[in-house]
Amino acid sequence: MSPHRTTPALLATALLAACALQPLQASTLPDGARATVAILETTDIHSNVLSYDYYKQKADPTLGFERTATLIEQARKQFPNNFLFDSGDTIQGTVLADWQAQVQRMPCDRELAIYRAMDAVGYDGGTIGNHEFNYGLGWLSQVTGTPMNVDGGAQQHCADPHFPLVLANVDSARDGAPIFKPWTIVSKPIAVQLPDGKTENVPLRVAIIGFTPPPIMQWDKQNLAGKVTVDGVVEAAKKYLPQIQAQHPDLVVAVVHGGLDTAPYTPAMENAGWHLAGVPGIDVLLLGHSHTEFPGPRFAHMQDVDAVRGFVRGVPAVMGGFFGKDLGVIELALDRRDGRWTIDKRQTHSEVRPICSKPGDAASCVAADPAIAPLVATVQQAAVAYVNTPIGASRIRMSSYFADEGDMTALAVVNAAQRDYVRTELPRLHPELANVPVLSAAAAFRTGFGGPDDYTDVAPGPLTLRSAADLYFYPNTLAAVKIDGAGVKAWLEESATRFNRIDPAKTDAQPLINGHFPGFNFDQLQGGIHYVIDVAKPAGQRIVSLTFDGKPVKPDQPFVVVTNNYRASGGGRFPGLDGSNIVLAAPDGTREIVARWLQQHRDIGMRDLPARSWRFAKLRTAGPVVFTSASGKQAIAETDGLDNIRALKDHGDGTATYAIDLSH
Repeated sequence: MSPHRTTPALLATALLAACALQPLQASTLPDGARATVAILETTDIHSNVLSYDYYKQKADPTLGFERTATLIEQARKQFPNNFLFDSGDTIQGTVLADWQAQVQRMPCDRELAIYRAMDAVGYDGGTIGNHEFNYGLGWLSQVTGTPMNVDGGAQQHCADPHFPLVLANVDSARDGAPIFKPWTIVSKPIAVQLPDGKTENVPLRVAIIGFTPPPIMQWDKQNLAGKVTVDGVVEAAKKYLPQIQAQHPDLVVAVVHGGLDTAPYTPAMENAGWHLAGVPGIDVLLLGHSHTEFPGPRFAHMQDVDAVRGFVRGVPAVMGGFFGKDLGVIELALDRRDGRWTIDKRQTHSEVRPICSKPGDAASCVAADPAIAPLVATVQQAAVAYVNTPIGASRIRMSSYFADEGDMTALAVVNAAQRDYVRTELPRLHPELANVPVLSAAAAFRTGFGGPDDYTDVAPGPLTLRSAADLYFYPNTLAAVKIDGAGVKAWLEESATRFNRIDPAKTDAQPLINGHFPGFNFDQLQGGIHYVIDVAKPAGQRIVSLTFDGKPVKPDQPFVVVTNNYRASGGGRFPGLDGSNIVLAAPDGTREIVARWLQQHRDIGMRDLPARSWRFAKLRTAGPVVFTSASGKQAIAETDGLDNIRALKDHGDGTATYAIDLSH
C-alpha cells in the first residue's frame, strides 16, 4: 500500500473526527441566537509605523501604529468576536516609506515595513487608498504581492501582506480586469448565545468590497493615465454586489477610502461614502481619506447621519482618524432571524478610540506595543540616517506657524525652487513660452491639523534632507500650467476660501480660518505677483488688488504657473485646472527639486527668497479676529514681520489662541 493512499474506511473515520472539531454550522443555528461582533478599523496610517517625528528627530507619542496596536489588543480582549480592516492610504506618508520606495528600493522578497507591523497584529482585510498610487503601479504591485497586467506592473509574486486587499473600482486598461480582487469573503468562528442560554462557536462569513477615490486619475495622472480606468464607487458596488450576494455572506462590509458628501452624486465623486450607504446590500461602512473621525461633531448636521451613534443612512459606519492616532470600533449586535443574521440597530453603535485620551497630552497616550519597533528597527535606522544627510545651511527660520497669516518663509523656498526649475526646463521643451512670465504656487502642508507639532519648522543653521522633507511634505511631482490673468485671479479667489468672512461691526471674537477648507489648498503665489485679500468680502470677491511687476494684471495676460501634479490635474477642484492645460509634467519629485535648490544655494538668507507677495486688506474690526497655532510662537511672527499678531490664551495642550489686527 502506498503511504499516500487512504482507504475509504480511514477516510470516513478522518472526516468524522474533523467534523467533531468543527464549530456548529451557521445554517443549523436556531432563530433567536445572538452575538456581539466588533468591526475594528484603521485608516490613513500613512506609514506612521512608529511614534516618531522624522522632521523634529524625536519621539511623538501622539501618533503611530505601534500605539494603535495597543488599542487593537484592548478591543480584542473586550470583544472576542472581532474583525480588523484597513481603509487605505497605508504605504506612503513618512520618510520611512520614501526610503523604502525611492531611496533604497526594497527587493521583491522583502515585506514592506508597515505591512510587517500590520501582520504582527493580524488583519482580516483592507483596501487601497489614493496615496497607494503615488509611487507608481510597479511599486504598488510589488509591495502588495499583486501581479498586475498593466504597463509597468510587476508580474512576479513578491512578498505581500498576510491579509487580502480588495479594490472594486480600478481596472487594467489592457484587459478591463480589476487590478486587485474586487471583493472577497473572510470567515472566522464567533461565539454565539443560543436561545437556551448555551454558547456555541459558529463561522461568520464577512464579505469585503473595496473602493478608492475616482479622482486618482487626475491626482496621479502621470502614474495612471493609459494604464488603468476608474469607475464611480456606486457603479462599482452595483456591479459586484450580485456576485457577492450569490455567495450568501452573513455581512457585507464596504471598505471605502472616502468620506461623506451629500452633494448630488457623480461617478467622479471623491467622498462618496454617503451615497454608497444607500446602495442596497451594504451592511457596514468603513470610511477614510478625510483625516477626521466619524462619528464626530463635524458631521452633526449632515442629512440622514447619526453623528453620535455612528450611522449613515441607517448603515453602521466608522472612520478611525489618521496617522495611527485612533482606532475605529463598530459594536454590532447580531440577531438570528428567518435563518440569517440581522443587525439590531438599537443595540449597535460606533466610536473612535484615540491613543491619547487628552489631545496633545503625551502623558495620556497608551503605551506602544513592544512587538512592533523591533520589526522595523533596521529600516528605521537607515531612514533616520538618510534624512540627516547635510545639504547646506540657512540664516533664517522657515516655519508654517503663521503661514495662513502671511509668513511665507517656508513657502518661499518651495516657490523659488519650483520657479527656477521651470524657467530652466520650459524654454527647452516649449520655446514659444520662453518669454511668458512664470509664477509659482505653494501651500503650507502642515498647519496644525494634526496637533501642535504638525507644523513645518526649520531652524537656522545646518540643513539636511530632513529639512527638505519638512518644507515639502508630500512626494508630489512638479507640474506647470499655462493660464491667463483671469485664471490667476480665479486660482487666488479659490485659495482665499481658506478664510471666513469677517464682519467689521461684530464685537464677539471671529475665527479667521475656515476649518472646512484644508490648509494644503491655500495656495500662495510668488514670482513678481502681488495681491490683496479682503476678508470682509464674500468668497469669490476677495482679491481686491492683483499686480505683476507693479502693473495691474489683465484678464487675458498669459502666465505659466508652477504647482504640483495633484493641483495641476484637478486636485482641490480649482477653477480652470483639470489637466488639460499642463505644459510641463516633470519626472522629478518636488521634494527632490527643493533639496537640490538648497544644495545649490548652500547658505540661505532672505536675499535668496522671493518677497512676501500678499497681504490682507486693512480692516478695522469692533471685536478680535482670532486663530489657533502652536503656543509660544509670537516671537517668530514678530521676527518675520508680522507685528500685528498677539497671543491671547495658552490652552495648555501645546496650542494657543492668537489675535490678528487687520487694521495694520
